[in-house]
Formats: sequence, C-alpha cells, structure tokens
Amino acid sequence: MTSLVRSLRHRNFRLYFFGQGISVTGTWMQSVAMGWLAYRLTGSAALLGVVGFTSGILTFVIAPFAGVVADRWNRRRLIIVAQATAMAQALALAALTLSGVIDVGLLIALSVFTGLVRGIEVPTRQSFILEMLDEPTDLANAIALNSFLVNAARLVGPLLVGCIVAWWNEGLCFLINGVSYAAVIVALVVMRIAPRRIEAPKTGVLIGLKEGFRYAFGSPALRSILLMLGVTSLAGVPYIWLMTIFAKDVLGGEADTLGYLMGATGVGALAGAVFLATRRSVARLGGMLRLAAIAFGMGLIAFGLSDNFWLSLVILVWPGAAMMLQMSMSNTLLQTLSDEHKRGRVMSFYTVMFMGMIPFGNLLAGFVAGAVGAPLTVILGGGVCILGALVFGGHLPRLAEKVTPGVEEPGAAA
Repeated sequence: MTSLVRSLRHRNFRLYFFGQGISVTGTWMQSVAMGWLAYRLTGSAALLGVVGFTSGILTFVIAPFAGVVADRWNRRRLIIVAQATAMAQALALAALTLSGVIDVGLLIALSVFTGLVRGIEVPTRQSFILEMLDEPTDLANAIALNSFLVNAARLVGPLLVGCIVAWWNEGLCFLINGVSYAAVIVALVVMRIAPRRIEAPKTGVLIGLKEGFRYAFGSPALRSILLMLGVTSLAGVPYIWLMTIFAKDVLGGEADTLGYLMGATGVGALAGAVFLATRRSVARLGGMLRLAAIAFGMGLIAFGLSDNFWLSLVILVWPGAAMMLQMSMSNTLLQTLSDEHKRGRVMSFYTVMFMGMIPFGNLLAGFVAGAVGAPLTVILGGGVCILGALVFGGHLPRLAEKVTPGVEEPGAAA
C-alpha cells in the first residue's frame, strides 16, 4: 500500500489529488450527460457524432500552442484560469438546460467552448505534475495515481448521471460539474510550488512550436508512442461516445443502463491504474504498451459482438483496463524521455494524439454507425487499433535499452 500511494506523501500532489478527484467526477458527469442529451434531442447517431466532434476539435487546434505557452509561463496560474473558465461554461450549460432553453445549436456551441478550454488546460496540467513532486522519481506513480483518479471518477460519475437523469434531467449534472471545479481551484491556490526556472523565449510561438514538433516527432521512440496513441484515439476510443446507442438501441435500456456500461469500463481502468501505480520502474513499459494497444482492439471487437447486457458489462472491463494502460504508459514514457524545457510541448502533442483525435473519431464513428450500426463500427475500430499497434509499435519493446531501472530521472534518457 505504501508503494501504491507513495506520491501522496508530497503535499502539493496530495492537494491536487483530492481536489481534482472531486472536479473530474463532475467532468465525467457532464461528458456523459451531454451525450445523452444530444441523443435525446436528436435521436440521430450522426448528430451525436457531430456533438462529440465539436466538443474536442479545438483541443486539436489549440493544444500545440498551449504546450509552447506552458513551457514559457507559470503553469499553475494558467491551469487556474482554465479551470475557472470551464466552471463558467458548465454553469451556463446548467442554466440553459434547467430552464428548458437548450437546443442542439446551443449544445454544439458550448461543446466547442469546452474543447477550447480543454486544449489549454490538459497539456499544461500534464506537464505540471512533475512540479508538484519533491522527488522526480515518483513521477510514474503520480501519473498512475492521476489515471486512477480519472477512472475512479469514470466509475462514479456515469452511475450518478443515470440516477440524476432518471429523477430530474441533465441540467443538474451540469450544475454539479460547475460547482465541483471549486475544489481543484482551491487546491491549486494553496499549493506551495518552488519557482521554476523559465528560460526567456528567444523565438516566437510558431518557431517554438516548430522546435517542439521536430523534437517530438524526430525521436523514433516518442514518434512511435504518439502515432500509436493517435490511431487508438481515432479508431477505438469513440466507442465511449457510441455507448449511448448501445445502451438505448442495442441493449434496450435507458440512462441507468448507460451508467452501468460506463461504470464497467471504469472498473477495468481502475484495475489497470492500480497495476501501474505499484510499479517502481518505467523499464519494459515499451513492450507492455504495444500489448495494451492490441488488447484494447481485441476487447472492442468482443464488445461489438455482444448483444447481451450482462455479457457486455463483463467484456467492457477488458477494453477499459487496456485503454487506461496504453494512455498512462504513453504519458509516463513521454514525460520520462522528454527534456524539462520541452515537456510542455511534448505533452501538448500527447493531448493532440489522445484527446485531439477523439473528436474526429467521434464524427467518423457517428456517420459510420448511422450507416452500418454501432456494433459493426466498434468492431472495425478494434481492428484498426490492432493494425496500428502492429505498424507503429514494432520497436517499442526495445525502449528498455533507453529506459532502464537506473535511468529514472525525467529527461535523462532523451
């Protein structure tokens, strides 16, 4: 147990862990409720995909520039501003939904705004994790605990959505999310962060972005991790957005069914996070990363073939664990291999390949599901994930040559 939670001995990370735990539960509630609201308003798989696309497209555009800013500005202040802006968006969405004014147009507009804020906040927050630790060797554990946090919220949040939507409507979920941001904002404000040496920028933002791109994609190791992650996010992760269709049309359920399905995915992700949190070394993660991507694709194929509620619940634990392992191991390796002064930009490309590709996948999955059905769409996505792992993950097992048990300082193996 001591090994599992060792990064919580750092005061700043402990504050972040509990504050973010409250906030991210609200975020998952809003994400699931938005999908349910969009499908309730339209009944269209294609429009569900459009809403999923608009919720993240600006993340794809903004994140690389945010990475440059994160390397040059105070990361904590930037995160606080982004969290406060997200709070305002959630409260506005709650007011419109509870008053009955909300329609698809307004929902799409607020989804676009969500993507904008996320594009700034996520790469900055990911690169800020190291600053919250007194000992950088605890980075891998901190990332694993952060993943545990996100996926515990994925377990709790959707279950709450099912109960709340059945009792009231989606607006209350949005209101809870808006209020939940206060917890992480307070945690960030009361942290005691040692001043980070920030090099005075010698070039403009575009030049800085070009340098970051050349650094990230010029390295065979970083490039392989990023491209494999991009394929998974484009073809596989949208199964979460299609879960509404599985709950309502394939399995014949309602909002509570959606909550159970999302909860089963969260159970698997929690198991994967616990496994990673107990590891003391980042060595041999390269080979495990490739296997996780293949296992994720196989899990999606199995889920797409099921039309039984209980069987689907059991199967969803599998891709939930595999997806979490791939995302967290990619995060850990990228941060471990990256230089401190380029970490923000590397993590911005991680955000692009993870969260930025998802809206394109949501849009594509929505139209494909409208044409051939959600089950076949998920099966095809699983096949593409396996292919991506085989193509881009070929030399990842050899990362053990770069990242060994004696090389644990972030950036030392770059």
